[in-house]
Amino acid sequence: MTVWRLDKHVLAFPDPHYGDDDGLIAVGGDLSVDRLLLAYSNGIFPWYGFREEPEIMWFCPLDRFVIFPDKIHISHSMRTLINHRTYNVTINNDFDDVIEGCSRVDGRYDNTGAWLGKDMIAAYKRLHDQGFAASVEVWKGSELAGGLYGVTIGRSFFGESMFSLQPSASKLALIALAKMMQQVGGNLIDCQFETPHLKTMGGEHIGYDEYMKIISEE
Repeated sequence: MTVWRLDKHVLAFPDPHYGDDDGLIAVGGDLSVDRLLLAYSNGIFPWYGFREEPEIMWFCPLDRFVIFPDKIHISHSMRTLINHRTYNVTINNDFDDVIEGCSRVDGRYDNTGAWLGKDMIAAYKRLHDQGFAASVEVWKGSELAGGLYGVTIGRSFFGESMFSLQPSASKLALIALAKMMQQVGGNLIDCQFETPHLKTMGGEHIGYDEYMKIISEE
């Protein structure tokens, strides 16, 4: 297994098949828009504790955890919540507050290993400004109750983080995202890693080679 050191002046990544067992394939480089787009188009993403790690770390697990939009699981309780119309959902209405919420809810920013620091936030805001990152906002009245954000390339959505200030708000955001992707022909929501929360909503494992075939579809 090999972990490569990236050159800031060379826009390239190694073959993920030769990465570390936990998916780490490279360190270094930068968080430029071009590098991030190249990374995500190959299933690679930056993930590192911004206080503890001196360099950017790039991961590409060969076992991918994804949700297919047409397979999203909506529980009875979530259907009831949706029918009550307690919340309103928007797309790309408040990207900045969503990413800040993902960074800081429940004290995340101050935790050991916190990864969504100012450099990462600035990088995803640049992606958003160029149309390659999107947010889903969940509102209770005029107050932001939760949401999620991620990278959008082609027909795929690469989820980065979600948060809730009200019960089930992040679940509602994910359901809204899946429904929207069904309407526009989206083919995959990349969850990166399995969590119990995402597994209950229809998440499943696929291999990297199958994953790459799907995200490469036009």
